[in-house]
Amino acid sequence: MTVFRAAAYIVLFTAVLIPGYLIYMESIPLAGEEECFKVAEGAEQNTAMFKEKGLTAFVVGYTGATGRVLVRQLLEKQIFKRLVLIGRRKVEFEDDLYKDVEQKIVDFDNLSEHADAFADTDVGYCCLGTTRGKSGVEGFKKVDYEYVMKTAEVSKSAGTKHFHLMSSLGANKNSRFLYPQTKGKIEADVAALGFEHMSIYRPGVLLTKRDELRPAEWIFQGLLKPLTKISSNIGASTETVAEGIIVNTVSAETRKPTEILENKHILILTGDIKKK
Repeated sequence: MTVFRAAAYIVLFTAVLIPGYLIYMESIPLAGEEECFKVAEGAEQNTAMFKEKGLTAFVVGYTGATGRVLVRQLLEKQIFKRLVLIGRRKVEFEDDLYKDVEQKIVDFDNLSEHADAFADTDVGYCCLGTTRGKSGVEGFKKVDYEYVMKTAEVSKSAGTKHFHLMSSLGANKNSRFLYPQTKGKIEADVAALGFEHMSIYRPGVLLTKRDELRPAEWIFQGLLKPLTKISSNIGASTETVAEGIIVNTVSAETRKPTEILENKHILILTGDIKKK
């Protein structure tokens, strides 16, 4: 058998095996699906009731891929009477949609000195995150663990009741690999703080266009995008993830105190997956 023919068989086998495995996994029910379907069905009514409460919220990581979209959707849907963006620098917004947004500039290395930035906020969204490639191992740990943990601690002390944490598919504190291990550890440690409500989101690959060019990520997204048509576990657009977070926000009182929402849960909440 020539090398070319062997390679062709490997490609053919992979092309059949991967979709087949994904289709099989799709047939296995995911715990919590029914609850998410009920939340999705009541989203409109829950949103109207939530608005009447006149709550306030903060967002950290609002310049990132998901955080940026989340802020826009929160402002468009107007579910909070006050929205505070907490970050390292002020962002100039040209759109009038952002005219009433408050911005609080903080030093994440000394976040406890900026507790007032979190004052009087009922709901908190943490979308902080970087990559090992961009920030190095220590930089990644600092942002994805230390900054996130300090944000949770300070906001909890300030009175935040519902904390939303952006995590990732495969998060596992017992993993031998840095990324899933760090994500799993921060999930567990923030949950241990005992927020009244805590929602952890584990989307797959985030399908988005970033300001910074990441060729490898762009190619990877291109290869995976067709697979999202046959599997609900692969990934979702940042718009879909943000929408799912908001649907879950307005339904918090119907949810468990601490919950983990996988990629499929998010797609159900947004109506991308309909009940059969």
